[in-house]
Amino acid sequence: MEIIYEDASIVVCYKPAGLATQTKKIGEKDMESELSNYLKDKGESPEIHVVHRLDQPVEGVMVFAKTKEAATNLTKQLTDHTFKKHYYAIITRESFPEEGHLVDYLVKDNRTNLSKVVKETDPRAKKAELKYHTVDAWDDRKLLDIELFTGRHHQIRIQLASRTAPILGDVKYGGVSTGRNLALCSWVISFTHPTTGEAVTFNCTPKGEDFKDSKVIFK
Repeated sequence: MEIIYEDASIVVCYKPAGLATQTKKIGEKDMESELSNYLKDKGESPEIHVVHRLDQPVEGVMVFAKTKEAATNLTKQLTDHTFKKHYYAIITRESFPEEGHLVDYLVKDNRTNLSKVVKETDPRAKKAELKYHTVDAWDDRKLLDIELFTGRHHQIRIQLASRTAPILGDVKYGGVSTGRNLALCSWVISFTHPTTGEAVTFNCTPKGEDFKDSKVIFK
């Protein structure tokens, strides 16, 4: 875990791949408990609020609230879609269109913890929307910059996989096994600061091995 920014209302940090955002498993570390311990060690209140989540095998920048008021404000921004998120993803399909606007309807299977694309008329369906463009390509790989408009379960993973372009390393959705975490990183978040009202943006550089061949990120 790496602290990027902190004040009395929020803490922005880098979540490494492999660490859960929040877990109920006894003895397993997660971002929530790590941040709570971090604040406690500084002599501050250990109060921490989860505002949004990243899947355990996904790395990237996140914001957590240190007060209930800040959490409520940030949650409303997520609901209103004014909280912006961009991801980097590596796929291994050369013929994938250079850019696109993807809209699907998804259902989560709680038994398998996987999502699938269904018809819009399915009463369980939730709309999923994103835009992407290609920012780099090498060998048989493409690096996509994805703007996420909705935050559905495994959304980016299933929307790409359903178009035969699974994320590198995402074996759950048909991706090529690399022995590492999937090549997906939340690299930018933008929102209105819950206390100051200022527009703020925070980013991080992906640390995953699969990103290191990218000319764009590692110049």
